[in-house]
Amino acid sequence: MQIYLVGGAVRDRLLGLPGSDRDWVVVGATPETMTAQGFLPVGRDFPVFLHPVTREEHALARTERKSAPGYRGFVVHAAPDVTLEQDLSRRDLTINAIALPAAAVPPDGAAALDTARLIDPFGGQRDLAARVLRHVTGAFREDPVRILRLARFAARFADFRVAPETMALMREMVEAGEVDALVPERVWQELARGLMEQRPSRMFEVLRECGALRKLLPEVDRLWGVPQPEAHHPEVDTGVHLMLVLDLAARLQASLPVRFACLMHDLGKGTTPPDALPRHIGHEQRSAKLLQRVCERWRVPLELRELADVVAREHGNIHRSADLDAAAVLRLLERCDAIRKPGRFAEALLACECDARGRLGLEGRPYPPRARLLAALDAALAVQTEPLALAAQARGAQGPAIGAAIREARTKAVARALEDAARAP
Repeated sequence: MQIYLVGGAVRDRLLGLPGSDRDWVVVGATPETMTAQGFLPVGRDFPVFLHPVTREEHALARTERKSAPGYRGFVVHAAPDVTLEQDLSRRDLTINAIALPAAAVPPDGAAALDTARLIDPFGGQRDLAARVLRHVTGAFREDPVRILRLARFAARFADFRVAPETMALMREMVEAGEVDALVPERVWQELARGLMEQRPSRMFEVLRECGALRKLLPEVDRLWGVPQPEAHHPEVDTGVHLMLVLDLAARLQASLPVRFACLMHDLGKGTTPPDALPRHIGHEQRSAKLLQRVCERWRVPLELRELADVVAREHGNIHRSADLDAAAVLRLLERCDAIRKPGRFAEALLACECDARGRLGLEGRPYPPRARLLAALDAALAVQTEPLALAAQARGAQGPAIGAAIREARTKAVARALEDAARAP
């Protein structure tokens, strides 16, 4: 029985990056051998075991054979006669198909790997040096999730390029309908991970180039070629703008809900005919409807749906909030449910800031609406509603009249906050 460290842990150590979770492959063993040595079986689809001490995953070397379209159509063969090279040949990318014998793994996490001991039958080290994402073998085509995984790696390793033969293979897979058979959970999992990488725009650029974006997110794919209304940058279309917004959100270390809201906020600009310009008029409501379709299709979590809906509907009003008086600002806060959910409103403002600054040459400009509206929200939250309600009841007020008294007090508090913000240097 031989044990090897494989995959991301080896790749990242060779790149000098912080260590990934360690995955191990076991050659020459059976499930009975593993359990006899204290390993705990946990694999549902193929033999995976937890180490009795470290609890790290150890998988038996295996091969896979395609048996049906899509992600789930595989027959797995795990047996003592499966070699390490056979196991590595089924992996997605050459940079993830490098192994190191367990005996050669340094005990100290900071120690360099002994490259002479690496097992690299498919040229992964060469592609790491050349900054290339390349499929290992034709087995890549058997799992359409690998298209999404490669696009996610492109977002993580932004200076890597996709090998031409790999891009051609992905296009063939898309044309053959493999992407159509993907299950929602896996699509969302990979999209969410890609949004959280350092350059999420690269994921969408790769998906667009191979044709998968128009299958998975046609609402986003349609945004390329739609001109932005900004007269100072007429050459920039909405798709390019969207990529700038996503990358700015990543630089600002925004949360996943914020990044998803950034992705969804302009969908409505891609749904009108080319001669119906300007396309941005009324796009907020169209965007809100389209994002709900996307969320239902890929089963996006409710928390993300709600924030994206707020941003889609209200980002134009938030951008123009300097023109609103105190009563209108309070109505905006109420539509965004900001008084009940101030944390979510703060995230909505960050998404709007990314939208406003996500333009060529304008990334560093300030975004005054964010500070102004946060100050207004703080003022509205500071109003003590219980004494107001009791006083109104003492005057004989009921129901709507009590709500009107609270709203009047909040409007006055917001007005004072806006005046203070206007006087601030």
